[in-house]
Amino acid sequence: MNHVEYVKEIFAQYDRQCIRVYQAYNPAIAKEAAALQTFGENFDINRMTWIKPSFLWLMYRSNWGTRKNQECILAIDIYQSKFYEILQKAVLTSPDSASYTGAQWEKAFDETTVYCQWDPDRNINGNAINHLYQSEKSMIN
Repeated sequence: MNHVEYVKEIFAQYDRQCIRVYQAYNPAIAKEAAALQTFGENFDINRMTWIKPSFLWLMYRSNWGTRKNQECILAIDIYQSKFYEILQKAVLTSPDSASYTGAQWEKAFDETTVYCQWDPDRNINGNAINHLYQSEKSMIN
């Protein structure tokens, strides 16, 4: 019997320099950012924020733009080098035994300011899309 495993990959729109991520904001932050083409004084750099490379996933998480303070979805282009720099600092929100022991994960989680949460991509109906790949491994029962 073949073993099927989930592969964690980032699906995103990108070019040679930038990767596009999406964030949900209240109208004051979004209107100001759109007008300035950067974040302005309504944006708090110290606030917890989630960036999502999937537009449909962010739409799903913001309840299709109806959740309070998440009514406006912005597409934000980040330099790929900065995105990778952020990922290097990230610690998974759930322990991954391939990366850490429980104690190592707890220490890393407490010391970081960047968290990575693997979420399934979404289709236009909001349903999870699980990308399955055949593994070379086989299971023996």
